[in-house]
Amino acid sequence: MEHEQDWSLIEKARTGDQDAFTQLFQRYYSFLYKYLLKLTLDEEVSADLAQDTMLKCYTNLASFKGEGKFSTWMISISTRLYMDLLRKQKREKNWLNQLKRTLSRQLSWQANTKGMEWSDVFTDFNQLEDDVRVPILLHHYYGYSYDEIGQIMNIRSGTVKSRVHNGLKILRKE
Repeated sequence: MEHEQDWSLIEKARTGDQDAFTQLFQRYYSFLYKYLLKLTLDEEVSADLAQDTMLKCYTNLASFKGEGKFSTWMISISTRLYMDLLRKQKREKNWLNQLKRTLSRQLSWQANTKGMEWSDVFTDFNQLEDDVRVPILLHHYYGYSYDEIGQIMNIRSGTVKSRVHNGLKILRKE
């Protein structure tokens, strides 16, 4: 029954009936959003992906063959969009890591050519995650207390202490 109602709305939407697609959108948006929320654990990302999915459904409605449920087709589109987002985030992270390594090498080279001492520790230091690197920098190079760093970063001083400790432990291993 529901599949037949969906098919009727899809056929109307294909002929340009905006109200028909609006009904499909209203019928499935909540289902789609909840699925994406479980997948991403992020309300904003879920809402964006849901919007993108419904837009893709609208623009590609002619390619829906009706062999399965509309909801299944919609979920497959949203899943592909989510996987694309993950790949994009991974590429961006890799690009940022490569940029950090390049900048660190450039700083090392510039320091050597100007006769300044540059330790490999700085290169390793720049490979740390920001949430670890910032507290170490503020504490050991600028002399801020753990409480002050906690206020700056809006985290507890105990969290600052553990990040500094764990970051230094990583550097010592390197």
